Amino acid sequence: MQKSGIMIIVSGVLILIGLILLVIGNQIILEGVSQGNGKVSSSQTLTISGNFDSQESSIGIFAVQIMEFKDNIFFVKVLDPFDSEIIFQTINEETVEKEFDVLETGTYKLIIESTSNEETIVFAAIGPLPDTGKKLLGFISVYVLVIGMVGLIVTGIYGVKNRR
Repeated sequence: MQKSGIMIIVSGVLILIGLILLVIGNQIILEGVSQGNGKVSSSQTLTISGNFDSQESSIGIFAVQIMEFKDNIFFVKVLDPFDSEIIFQTINEETVEKEFDVLETGTYKLIIESTSNEETIVFAAIGPLPDTGKKLLGFISVYVLVIGMVGLIVTGIYGVKNRR
């Protein structure tokens, strides 16, 4: 029974470390990402601004998620610091994610519009594309969490077998 106790403690510690790394990883990955939500209709748009430094990141990314999505009534625009439109796209699915080039340092704007009179809730974010090192921290946390959970399952199986 002593082995089971040690295995449970080790698995629990791995799960705790995995959860802590998951929180820290998400904060690091979302660093510099501007997020927002609001209602969008033909009379109301959602605008989110994000600051970009072309020296730090040459690629930006935006994501839009629409609740109660309907085809061909939502549009997304990205404006550069000079208010020039660099992306205009009809939204054809509930969730859209797209990259764009960051050529100038400054504030980029993500604008979501609709042709419908109905108000629809929209969630959106714009920011620099996270580098590989930041993404790696997110993957490591998931692996540590999975190993901890597998350890708990193995401990349970071990405990059941030893009782017989």
